[in-house]
Amino acid sequence: MSSSSVDLPTRLLLNLAPWLNATTWRIAFSGGLDSTVLLHLLAHLAKTKPLPELKAIHIHHGLQAAADAWPEHCQSVCDALGVPLQVVRVQVQPGASLERAARDARYEAFTEATRANELLLTGQHRDDQAETLLFRLLRGAGVRGLSGMPRQRVLGNGHLLRPLLDISRAELEGYANQHSLSWIEDPSNQDRQFSRNYLRHQVFPVLTERWPQAMATMARSAAHLGEAQELLDDLAQIDLAHASSISEFAWLGVPSLELSTLANLSAARQRNALSHWLSALTRLPDSDHWSGWEDLRDAAADARPVWRLADGELHRAGGRIWWLSGGWLRTPPPVAEWSDPSLSLTLPDNGLLTLTGQTPDGPLHIRYRKGGEVMNLPGRGHRDLKRLLNERSVPGFVRGRLPLLYRGEQLLAVASLRGLNGSEQSGWNLHWQPPNEDQGLS
Repeated sequence: MSSSSVDLPTRLLLNLAPWLNATTWRIAFSGGLDSTVLLHLLAHLAKTKPLPELKAIHIHHGLQAAADAWPEHCQSVCDALGVPLQVVRVQVQPGASLERAARDARYEAFTEATRANELLLTGQHRDDQAETLLFRLLRGAGVRGLSGMPRQRVLGNGHLLRPLLDISRAELEGYANQHSLSWIEDPSNQDRQFSRNYLRHQVFPVLTERWPQAMATMARSAAHLGEAQELLDDLAQIDLAHASSISEFAWLGVPSLELSTLANLSAARQRNALSHWLSALTRLPDSDHWSGWEDLRDAAADARPVWRLADGELHRAGGRIWWLSGGWLRTPPPVAEWSDPSLSLTLPDNGLLTLTGQTPDGPLHIRYRKGGEVMNLPGRGHRDLKRLLNERSVPGFVRGRLPLLYRGEQLLAVASLRGLNGSEQSGWNLHWQPPNEDQGLS
């Protein structure tokens, strides 16, 4: 009996010590070796240590006939250990990568199940981390990808933790055999058409024959790269803080950055800062597809360049870059008469309109800009709307959706633009609240 397997409960408890104040520790229980050992360890620790409430969750993907028996196996293991089990059946979307689609479905279910101050525990170990590093290396990943699976991250309203990342598969097998545990062997784990299985069965045995410590040293490299990524994230936050000046159009609620501050950085720091900023907004392009950023950055001052990304677009206007997605990319349909201006008007795909103060004589209606509009301004006479918008440096992406208030063919007001949004003499104002996430337009 190796000292490392005796030592396993102590090491696990050390890894979990910062999370003892969580309300629940929920084990992602596939029934395989890793999660079976994790569940057994925690259930036995809970007999002598004051741990949070233990629960287990099993995701049934329904991808192979053998899997139909797994929930029953998991239930009997949980019953024997006195741990409540939740079985969740998921629909795996067909696509190019079955592995990825199954993973996405699984983590969607985990996210939904994880409440505030709860911890989801998964059983990935040191060998999995080494496989992840090599797999991503072969796909040309950068520092973030090569840092492997993070030990912890936010998940839903709680957190995900991988407490076995510094423990080898051999140690887990040793513990399982010592305690006569039974676990499921997933037949798909032998299918070498899956890249990870190919690495596990074909590549790593050859590597470890020549370099016995390969798994440990590769996992250590992933940890070094994780530290490097933390430094890059710190640098990104410093650079983004400098580029995050308040815009005159912050009221639009559209994320934006100052272009000149970014453009003065080295190309590598620009990509680092932008990747950090965009990662919360969209799936990022690979390193071969950053020419869109350069085209946006270097376009002529009077150009209106756009960089299209997976989940939205970057626009450039008024010396800033702007992130547009959801409703901001849809053209709002025409709006008809505003029959009761004392009530707020919901604009289809375009937020909310409110008129405050003394309502001007009607009938009133709302339109959007088509070009050629003229507005009569006190003391300035008739002025072309395009010129008025230019004077106020209104970003191009906003102009076609700014609500315009008309009485007949007379343009009375442009919502939310100072000096154009009402009448000082009559004391009324037209206020526009642009689309936001609450209206399903993230």
